[in-house]
Amino acid sequence: MTIDRVPVSGGDVVVETLTGTSEPVLVVHGVSSQRMLWSWLHAQSPHLTLVAPDLRGRGDSVDVTGTSSLAQHADDLDAVMDALGLDAVHVCGMSMGGFVAVEFAARYPSRVKSLVLVDGGVPVAPPVGLTRDNVAAVFADKIARTQQQWNEIGDYIDFLVSTSLPLLDRTDPLLRTYAEHDLADGSIRLSSAAVVADATDVFFGASRFRELTMPIRFLHAQWSVGANSAPMYSTEDIEALDLTSITPMMGLDHAGTIMTSVGAGTVGATIDEALRGE
Repeated sequence: MTIDRVPVSGGDVVVETLTGTSEPVLVVHGVSSQRMLWSWLHAQSPHLTLVAPDLRGRGDSVDVTGTSSLAQHADDLDAVMDALGLDAVHVCGMSMGGFVAVEFAARYPSRVKSLVLVDGGVPVAPPVGLTRDNVAAVFADKIARTQQQWNEIGDYIDFLVSTSLPLLDRTDPLLRTYAEHDLADGSIRLSSAAVVADATDVFFGASRFRELTMPIRFLHAQWSVGANSAPMYSTEDIEALDLTSITPMMGLDHAGTIMTSVGAGTVGATIDEALRGE
């Protein structure tokens, strides 16, 4: 494992590289997440070399200033590639990270060998009732935790599970590691302004997905948040796609696609396919 600080507009983005035996795979987390999201993937597929940044406004990169957007994240990833001496990589993005991966591939196509998109990245209609003007209200549960003091890690884990991670095991040590990376002196290292700006960009910005020509592998959850909830991608959305591979992740919700051993194992197998060029 190595940690690098990469200068970008407004500060330094912190990047952790988990070294395995494979070529590097750039992994991009979601809107209110951070690089410890990939702990489950590392546990299931330790042979993968994962290059995992904390995006600006999150985790160790929380103090990077300036407007957050998919385009800005893409430019930050380009700087990460330069700093680490990487010419081109396979990229895996989860949720909002999938949309960042798509923007990165569109802006810097020579740097992306293929995309693995986990319940994100593929254009999707905004959820019913979501407008540009009420994004902050709809994402209130993710923003609310930034306005509270969390003196007990157990209380914070309970909050996460009760609001957005209902199918996860509260006692999972990887979940504890994830939660601990969120906190600094009891405060959440997450910019609410970045969450709102990036979510707005995901649902109301102009997607460049249709421009892409590299192989794209897409995995999608059966549910959104909890069992029997409506998925992010409908059957009609999926049937309209023509991609390298499309993998349904049955019995999993959005978070479970990567924050469970089963989900992470499936994602790891898909990345292996990408690395083999299958």
